[in-house]
Amino acid sequence: MDKHHYSAPLNFNRWLDEHAHLLQPPVGNRQIWQDADFMVTVVGGPNQRTDFHDDPMEEFFYQFKGNAYLNIWDRGRYERIDLREGDLYLMAPHVIHSPQRPEPGSLCLVVERQRPPGMLDALQWSCAHCGTLIQRHELQLRSIVDDLPPLYETFYASSDQQRRCTGCGEIHPGRDWQTWHRTLKTVTYP
Repeated sequence: MDKHHYSAPLNFNRWLDEHAHLLQPPVGNRQIWQDADFMVTVVGGPNQRTDFHDDPMEEFFYQFKGNAYLNIWDRGRYERIDLREGDLYLMAPHVIHSPQRPEPGSLCLVVERQRPPGMLDALQWSCAHCGTLIQRHELQLRSIVDDLPPLYETFYASSDQQRRCTGCGEIHPGRDWQTWHRTLKTVTYP
């Protein structure tokens, strides 16, 4: 065998069994390889989020167990892309998206490129009613698992006034994703 291969083959089913306890709330995700050009992550449900990710690079999704969907903010409106079990989806750079995994036990393989220095990701929170940006936090992403939780905590620790929409006055409910999603369901577009 050529000793210049990157690594030995990985038994994905065994890896899933060994990491199952990390693929559910509150953690929900785990990166398979460290220090590779690709960030290969498995994300488990349930989760429902109110944050949106602005990734400067493409993302590849393989929804291999259960169903999920992506809330998308595009051209002044919220849209939904359903990911059914077995679906593949390649998302373009800078698509403002929020992965939603309401089904317990659902699993998705997500593949992203490492970001070169200076290329920033962002998490942002917007008003469910009108879409106005409430907060945006940019970062040099190094670990998809470790770098994002501090941004969530910063947003959740912000005051009601800091989470008040400048467009319509509604207060973003912070951790209360149920209220945010209930509001989103009432939005209609012409």
